[in-house]
Amino acid sequence: MTHPLRLHPDRLFPADERSRAIARALYAGVKDLPIVSPHGHTDPVWFAYDQPFANPAELLIVPDHYVFRMLYSQGVGLEALGVPTADGSATETDPRAIWRLFASHYHLFRGTPSRLWLDWVFAEIFGIDIRLEAATADHYYDVIAAALPTPAFRPRALFDRFGIELIATTESPLDPLEHHRAIRESGWHGRVVTAYRPDPVMDPEHPGFAGNLIRFGEVAGEDISTFAGYLRAHENRRAFFRAAGATSTDHGHPSARTADLPRAEIEALYARVRSGPVTAAEAELFRAHMLTEMARMSVADGMVMQIHPGVHRSHNPALLGRFGRDKGADIPVPTGYVEALKPLLDRFGNERDLTIILFTLDETAYARELAPLAGHYPALRLGPPWWFHDSPEGMRRFREQVTETAGFYNTVGFNDDTRAFLSIPARHDVARRMDCGFLARLVAEHRLEEDEAHELARALTYDLVKKAYRL
Repeated sequence: MTHPLRLHPDRLFPADERSRAIARALYAGVKDLPIVSPHGHTDPVWFAYDQPFANPAELLIVPDHYVFRMLYSQGVGLEALGVPTADGSATETDPRAIWRLFASHYHLFRGTPSRLWLDWVFAEIFGIDIRLEAATADHYYDVIAAALPTPAFRPRALFDRFGIELIATTESPLDPLEHHRAIRESGWHGRVVTAYRPDPVMDPEHPGFAGNLIRFGEVAGEDISTFAGYLRAHENRRAFFRAAGATSTDHGHPSARTADLPRAEIEALYARVRSGPVTAAEAELFRAHMLTEMARMSVADGMVMQIHPGVHRSHNPALLGRFGRDKGADIPVPTGYVEALKPLLDRFGNERDLTIILFTLDETAYARELAPLAGHYPALRLGPPWWFHDSPEGMRRFREQVTETAGFYNTVGFNDDTRAFLSIPARHDVARRMDCGFLARLVAEHRLEEDEAHELARALTYDLVKKAYRL
């Protein structure tokens, strides 16, 4: 027996009738606005060459750490899901077998945002009207596999179908950005820009840092044997990225710590970093100082700065050794912002032309630290709930805890921050519904007028993200 797959039109709206009616009206005004995706990890190759996606497993399972993280927690090996290994050992290569395994465990995603996104993809993109389970696995596979080679399911066609106005990818300073160049030269109208992610050449604990640093000097055409040359290399590569459309930088550090060291001290630290190895404390101090240097450069060149701290990456060493990084073993850690950011803010916090967008995986910091900071410093804005908190409950908690101190206009709309291209419209739809539900409650409680709520719904969906990222 199969079960129907239904997307209820009132999903995620408030349960009480008055608030739900207001949320419906607000959502009607924003549901068809263009998608602005200013930070993410989709592959520019897709848009440069517009080739068909390979098969359902390669598209929806193998690259998605949300999916295989849950399955791994229930004893499903990553090799059975076709996840490539770092050590060259064998993995499953039959995409239908991978899909059947996924389908037989789909019940594990009940109540999770992944279930919301995937059901939306199945129903809205592929027109499937029965629920995914073991008995329907082959039907799903056949429908999706038949669709993917067709013109309507090429990346550029889906870009248009999703109503994407702009999407940003994220690249290392070592990237030649050849795929972005191919997009620009193709004559296609879609706007795909890059973002400058200097972690591989700014974090002494990053795998391959020493080799990355050498290559960094080569691609930038600078002598990075001195700290001054190293800074010039960043300035050169930032200019190169801006020429490819970048308006932002991104920094995924273990903590939010910043520093503003005297010149002689940072030059000596850089010499130790360059010759290596360094202690954990020295690596942290170098990253901390470099965040302040990145803010200085942003004041000069206008690039928006994003700070994504607070993750213990690759917490599972056995998984890291066999499969490498980014395999679902990243765990949030407590993160402080008030003292950590003070050196940077002492220099640049009052700069009205600087925008620093703060993210967190530590929700305890929302009301205590982040909202008061963003509610005071002109340079600071709050990024949306991210990663583990990119969920209906995470979005609700964010709005409830930051709005009373930071307001709405010190936030920056929504980032999908994903590698899963097909989930982008689903994620934005969840965010729009949750924001409309939150605004509807304020209207129902006579804390906001309905015309103001309509203005805010548009701002949270579209206007704030364009302004914050200078798009």
